[in-house]
Amino acid sequence: MSDENLVGIVLVSHSAAVAASVAELAQGLSGAGASVPVAPAGGTDGGELGTSAELIAAAAASVDRGAGVAVLTDLGSAVLTVKALLAEGDELPENTQLVDAPFLEGAVAAVVTASTGADLAAVATAASEAYGYRKV
Repeated sequence: MSDENLVGIVLVSHSAAVAASVAELAQGLSGAGASVPVAPAGGTDGGELGTSAELIAAAAASVDRGAGVAVLTDLGSAVLTVKALLAEGDELPENTQLVDAPFLEGAVAAVVTASTGADLAAVATAASEAYGYRKV
């Protein structure tokens, strides 16, 4: 399956290194499925800790293949920045959704599910259900 019909995933963290590492882990754990377009959007434009609307918008545009874009975030201002971009209406690709999910586990679930060709609703549901993953 080509990535042309896959949901794109954007991982927004206050740290560029964290966003990139979570993207690498999620893609690595997705197995033999299709290569899901995943883009980290971490830190500020200047490389500091924080969030950048410009980096988030660029990441979303880079993974958009027309099947939707799922955005997962780490902490408060990342959520607020994505919500502001969604409210503006023209900064993110059409059919972009902020997903309420744990950052790491949700990213893995989203990428694995997207690699099967699932639609945006299924990807978002899988990521959200990661809140229920038990470790003991």
